[in-house]
Amino acid sequence: MALTPEDVVNKRFQPTKFREGYDQDEVDDFLDEVVVELRRLHQENEELRQRLSSGESAPAATTAIETPAPAAVEQAPVVVEPEPTPEPEPAPVVVSAPVAAPADEDDETSSTSSLLKLARKLHEEHVREGVEKRDALVAEAHATAARIAAEAEAEQRSKTAVLEKERQVLEGRIDELRTFEREYRTKLKGYIEGQLRELDAAGSTEAPATASFPGYSGN
Repeated sequence: MALTPEDVVNKRFQPTKFREGYDQDEVDDFLDEVVVELRRLHQENEELRQRLSSGESAPAATTAIETPAPAAVEQAPVVVEPEPTPEPEPAPVVVSAPVAAPADEDDETSSTSSLLKLARKLHEEHVREGVEKRDALVAEAHATAARIAAEAEAEQRSKTAVLEKERQVLEGRIDELRTFEREYRTKLKGYIEGQLRELDAAGSTEAPATASFPGYSGN
């Protein structure tokens, strides 16, 4: 059924028995009806508003009033004059289209030649720069190799000089040791020969004296 404002005003909810307030289900159902009715009213209002808008925008119908045609008015006879003979039209002058001057072709050829010259020039510059860079790199590599070789040779000479000096020192020490050995052997040989001569001269004795030897003491 349609919901009216009076229904909303006169609606009474049954109080609950065990707690204060109204029955929640009943309130929810009534609110659902209110929502449905309000939506329907809102839709009707929108439709009416659209109808009013379309009616205002439509052009008003106008009634055409027909007016009687005026009565034919008698006119004086019209004298038709003969038409003048048209003069012959002059023959159309044919204007030939201007022929392109050969200078355009010369300009195009000159432009192409200039582009070729520019491309050739740029190519030659790039080639020259590449050759210069290559020569510079080769020269730098040769200089670096020569410097490294010179440094290695100088270092080798320095090491050789140090080794030569050490060799000379060692040879000097060897010569000193050989001289010491030779002198020691000579002294030892002389000492032994002297002792033997003393023994031969003294002959046999009951208690021969103990010969002292350098670095030895009898107990």
